[in-house]
Formats: sequence, C-alpha cells, structure tokens
Amino acid sequence: IQLVDSGGGLVQPGGSLRLSCETSGGFLEYHFLGWVRQVPGKEREGISCISSGDGTYTAYADSVKGRFTISKDNAKNTFYLEMKRLKPEDTGVYYCAARPSLQSVCIMDRFTSWSQGTQVTVSS
Repeated sequence: IQLVDSGGGLVQPGGSLRLSCETSGGFLEYHFLGWVRQVPGKEREGISCISSGDGTYTAYADSVKGRFTISKDNAKNTFYLEMKRLKPEDTGVYYCAARPSLQSVCIMDRFTSWSQGTQVTVSS
C-alpha cells in the first residue's frame, strides 16, 4: 500500500490542523492505519491508530489523547488526523502509516508502510 500525506503547515498555539493520508495499492479496510511523528530531539513515536474494517478501535498516545482524533473513509481510501488545541511541543514531521491486518485492534508501533512525511509547526 502506498501513502501520501498532506495538510501540514504553520499554526499558532491553540489552533487546529487536519492531516490527510491518501492511499493506493491496497484496500483500506484490510489494514490498520495510524500516524507517527518525529519531534526534534526525540525518537519517532506512534501517536494514533485505527483498526481495520469499520475502524471501531482507536488508540492514542497520552501526549495527544483528548486533542487529536483519527478517522477514515474506506470508500475514499483516505484517513485523517484532526488535531486541536495544538501546542509548540507538537511541532514535528508527521507520517501516516499502515499495516495489513484483519484484527479488531491496532498497535501504534507496528506499521510496515509509511508516507513521506508532512511538517507541522506550532508557533506564534
């Protein structure tokens, strides 16, 4: 499966951004999906994932829980990360990611495909 992300940019603290990930070469419902970010000075971390099929299972890192929401549209082969109440420490490169799966759960650090990354900068 190939992934192309978009939607990054510069936003003020407290603002919002919506990242999108368009996929091709695979059926979205047969993959669990997610987002990984690389923050300066830190290791790459998984921040969210959504299960295959209807996506009834989602998971979030503590650092983004309550502020970020992952969703998907199987018909459009696209999934999203809605980010609200952004903080300067959210600044980094965001990658969408996927892994073939038919399980009803997802795991944020078990992806096998990644996008090229989109920069998110939170600054006043």
